[in-house]
Amino acid sequence: MSENTSDTGQKKRGLFKSTVRGRKRNEMANVQRYIPFAEIRNDTVILKNGGLRGVLKVEPLNFNLKSETEQQGIIAGYESFINTISFPLQILIRSTKVNIEPYLIHIHEQAERIDNDLLKEQTLAYGTFIEKIVEIADIMQKEFYVIVPLDDVPQKNNTISKFLSWLHIDDTLGHAVQRNKQFTGQSARLKERIDLIETGLNNVGIGTKRLNTMDLIRLYYRVYNSGLSKSQKLPENGEFNTEENVL
Repeated sequence: MSENTSDTGQKKRGLFKSTVRGRKRNEMANVQRYIPFAEIRNDTVILKNGGLRGVLKVEPLNFNLKSETEQQGIIAGYESFINTISFPLQILIRSTKVNIEPYLIHIHEQAERIDNDLLKEQTLAYGTFIEKIVEIADIMQKEFYVIVPLDDVPQKNNTISKFLSWLHIDDTLGHAVQRNKQFTGQSARLKERIDLIETGLNNVGIGTKRLNTMDLIRLYYRVYNSGLSKSQKLPENGEFNTEENVL
């Protein structure tokens, strides 16, 4: 009787362990289910729910260096710009550590071309000095973005709605087909909004640039893989397949 009980217990424990391992593997395989966007194409982020997002990179201006008259003009222009907008905007500020690796590589390459030993040594010493300064000071760089949305169904901001939205995280072929049918008309409406935002910000003196498809891929790659992106860079020339899953 004791032997049967022991065998049964071992079987249960073995079954339990096997189930846990299988569940972990499935979770790792389905991480993409929890990412809100379905694809990136035509300079646009396409969400699983059919919404579109255009991203503008904004060049900041130094407000404190402006004269009092210029500051008042900027404030008045920005106020006028805000009053012309009838849809929500998201302003994103990313703070990242300065990556000086390309600059250091350039310095070492230049040093190798120098025939004068003293000048070569000074160039290498300069590169070492810059590297140590960045490490000690922990210099950060900021990037400014404006995300322009287009949603046919207004997004609800209450907690319950957000929680329930996560219960429908799976994407389907039917959803993809529907998104593809609506994309042309929606993208034209999104472009109108982006043009309005760019015109308003440019009138204030703020430069803007809409991120293209490759820029968006690189941005989201850095956001979702902040550690990995430092060691594994995406191809600079964009030579990888971005059309395989596009309808």
